[in-house]
Amino acid sequence: MNGSCRGSLAVDEASGFFDGAELESRGHTAEWVGHDVEYCSVWAREDQHGATLRLQIRPAAAHRTSGAAEEAGAAPLGYGWNGSFVIRGRPQAAVLVDCAPMAGKGLLVLTEATKDADELTTDQVLDVARLATETARRAAERFHCEGNLGQRPDTVDTAGAAKRPVAEARETCRGVVSQNSAQVLGAATVAEYRAGRALTEECDVKLRQGGHVRVNAYYGPSAQQETYLDTRYPGSVVGIVTRSRACPGGLGTAYFKVTPPKGSDGKPASLDGPKREALNELLASFAAASGARHDCSTT
Repeated sequence: MNGSCRGSLAVDEASGFFDGAELESRGHTAEWVGHDVEYCSVWAREDQHGATLRLQIRPAAAHRTSGAAEEAGAAPLGYGWNGSFVIRGRPQAAVLVDCAPMAGKGLLVLTEATKDADELTTDQVLDVARLATETARRAAERFHCEGNLGQRPDTVDTAGAAKRPVAEARETCRGVVSQNSAQVLGAATVAEYRAGRALTEECDVKLRQGGHVRVNAYYGPSAQQETYLDTRYPGSVVGIVTRSRACPGGLGTAYFKVTPPKGSDGKPASLDGPKREALNELLASFAAASGARHDCSTT
């Protein structure tokens, strides 16, 4: 198994997931938006109907990302990593490592299990995150990456969004909605996720009169993907305010968006005057706080 996934597979974590069973694997390399992406699957040899672990290794420049790297509600992986963990039925993890030799100056590792989390043990769910971090560690050595690496995770955050009054926000919405903005917009509560260094972040502000304002951050390949889609389909961002910020290494240029509540036609409402200023303030505050967590430029 040490040769699996071109030597990048974190064998101990894969073995732990399958409780020490003898493993089999297969993999291949394919082109994705002009870049080579490695795909690998691992399963227990004697259990053909059990779960399979899947992983991808790709350069940050392969911007059409997937899995935990693009999920707005992902939790930060923590433990010193730029990375995300999410359960969307299946547990998924993503890690982005600074890597100057790779296109886009970053190495992205994605992992998932093919069974829903409620069919897996707590340790198996954690092993999906560990497979991402420890595979990234091995791949970083293989590709001569210079980026700092984190620690092997001891836990993963599976709590999801927390709903709180605006004034009590303390995670991704902390400091985002000022007293003035809350009054102008009629903000009542927030739905927020754990603040950290996730590859996507979100703060959802619920309004008293109905609807909500959503603020999002995207880093690395997810930022490239979101920027690409918004540029290709400009109608999708009508009424939405965006801004960008320079970040180090594989995080690239971060992309931030604030989406106003929907109008009667189902599209983002057109807001003028004080409400538009309040939206801009939300976006600026969110971008500053999220960018600071990811060591991005303040300019």
